Amino acid sequence: MEEAVVFFPLIGAIIAGFFGRYIGDKGSSILTTSLLTVSGVLSWYLFYDIIYVAGPRTIELFTWIDVGDFEFSWALKMDQLTAVMLVVVTTVSSVVHWYSIGYMHHDPGIPRFFAYLSLFTFFMLTLVTADNLVQLFFGWEGVGLASYLLIGFWYNRPSANAAAIKAFLVNRVGDFGFALGIFATFVLFDTVNIDTIFAAVPGKMDARLVFLEWEFHAMTIICLLLFLGAMGKSAQLGLHTWLPDAMEGPTPVSALIHAATMVTAGVFMVCRLSPMFEYSETALMVVTVVGASTAFFAATVGLTQNDIKRVIAYSACSQLGYMFFAAGVSAYGAAMFHLFTHAFFNALLFLGSGCVIHAMSDEQDMRKMGGIWRHVPVTYAYMWIGSLALAGVGIPGVFGFAGFYSKDIILESSWAAGSGVGYYAFWLGIAAAFMTAFYSWRLLFMTFHGETRADERVFAHVHEPPKILTMPLAVLAVGAIVAGILGYQAFTGDGYAAFWGDSLKVLPTHTALAEAHNVPLIIKLLPLFMGVGGIWLAYRMYIQRPGMADRWREQHKELHAFSLNKWYFDELYDRIFVRPAFWFGNLFWRKGDVAIIDGFGPDGIAAVTRRLAAFMSWLQSGYVYHYAFAMMIGVVALVTWYMAVGGEAS
Repeated sequence: MEEAVVFFPLIGAIIAGFFGRYIGDKGSSILTTSLLTVSGVLSWYLFYDIIYVAGPRTIELFTWIDVGDFEFSWALKMDQLTAVMLVVVTTVSSVVHWYSIGYMHHDPGIPRFFAYLSLFTFFMLTLVTADNLVQLFFGWEGVGLASYLLIGFWYNRPSANAAAIKAFLVNRVGDFGFALGIFATFVLFDTVNIDTIFAAVPGKMDARLVFLEWEFHAMTIICLLLFLGAMGKSAQLGLHTWLPDAMEGPTPVSALIHAATMVTAGVFMVCRLSPMFEYSETALMVVTVVGASTAFFAATVGLTQNDIKRVIAYSACSQLGYMFFAAGVSAYGAAMFHLFTHAFFNALLFLGSGCVIHAMSDEQDMRKMGGIWRHVPVTYAYMWIGSLALAGVGIPGVFGFAGFYSKDIILESSWAAGSGVGYYAFWLGIAAAFMTAFYSWRLLFMTFHGETRADERVFAHVHEPPKILTMPLAVLAVGAIVAGILGYQAFTGDGYAAFWGDSLKVLPTHTALAEAHNVPLIIKLLPLFMGVGGIWLAYRMYIQRPGMADRWREQHKELHAFSLNKWYFDELYDRIFVRPAFWFGNLFWRKGDVAIIDGFGPDGIAAVTRRLAAFMSWLQSGYVYHYAFAMMIGVVALVTWYMAVGGEAS
């Protein structure tokens, strides 16, 4: 059964990719979607079996590498952490597949698209079931490859090609650090098997690594290098620039990449390697600071974006920041809880935005929408559910949407950590909560309410998308409503120890999650106040006083431009990295390739040879006296050389 969960998507990808022209568009889409759905159903059964019945196990499939003493297998590590990721990945991917049948039905590359989707899911399943670091790295790089193919799926668009290349290159930066982290782990532990490494970690807690005569705390260096890989995959501050550009891919791709798969890989990796991170306070501090800074940064950028998909993309980036700073204060259960709930409501928002784009004849600019809620009531309702979950709306002790439970326990854990970085994360998280609620309702009000700003011809054709697009959203909506209340106790409450078992490691001195339930009432209520305040401000600016947003923009042009241009990270990187790279490339081309290689090669020796051959061909005239003259010149030259050599010899 475990093998079927992982390899069914690969089978679908192979058949659709290589035989799509024979089974057709419909055959490719139905086959891959059916196999993914079966994988999803089996994942839920495994979830129940692993956590409540048979418990964790490892299934060895075959020996993968056996070189001398270096030997490891391709094996499936099935524990509680894997079980959670399996249901998240396969459920969201199944929904995205079904949604894509309707969304992509006019596209000429349907078999290729569904092959890429299933291949992406296979690599993600390989990553989360990895028994060793090499297998994990295989899945890690696989999702990078598949994301490149999916983001650039519409390869006839230069913007899509540029976005795919950007995502690939930015992730290579993080993956370089990740690979170095794996190398350093092998050097320290002499193995890549995850369980063997975990067993040996306490004995290596004070080990040192020496590089170029510099000595470092081994666990800190390893964890920081591994976290660099997580920063790239999960679009954390500094390596986040690929995330908004990834919107160039089809909307189902955005939902799959940003909700439950690639961008959550970094969070999963940190939680999986918690037995290592727990022994490096420095690494945990870095994770906390980077995560909190990302949550705040992405929220500030989401305030002013006008592309409906980019707003949701920055919300995903911000929520990932919450997950990381939860892991940074050792509240790994809270990080995974938010990963779990976020998968449902973020995918719901992305696919809901796809329905809006479909209804608006492919329009994505919210400034050209408005006044459409009566025309698309089902989509409107789903977007409200997703936004309520994202903003974390709920009443403590009564009921809340999914994000209410998971985001609040993260904020409470950061406060309960009682450290400087914990308080830093808490206050930036509180500020991000206010901004998240604001831009979520800004999206709702600009898209669905007020006087329409759409073109008359577009507005005249606004209609509810077909059921093949709206029905998959119902699955995600259920998760966005109940996932929080159903999972709270198991993920972060009294059932924590029984639920997670040994899959998450927390030292006894790290008590943030346990103490989170005892924080003052004001700390519990503050996120709710911030959420309600953000919603009220958005209502005030876009419904009660529609011109208020324009006046604020005129009064604070610099701040607005700073947010709209994403803190100018792209411009900064262009100045620091892109332009110098082009300058050096141009220099090496002109001075190296043209002047030296071509100068001495095709334009040098080859040119002289060509001119000499042309001169010699001039002698081939067909006249006997020309040949006699050439022979005489040759004889004279030969005699002269012989006399000169003979004279020197004598």
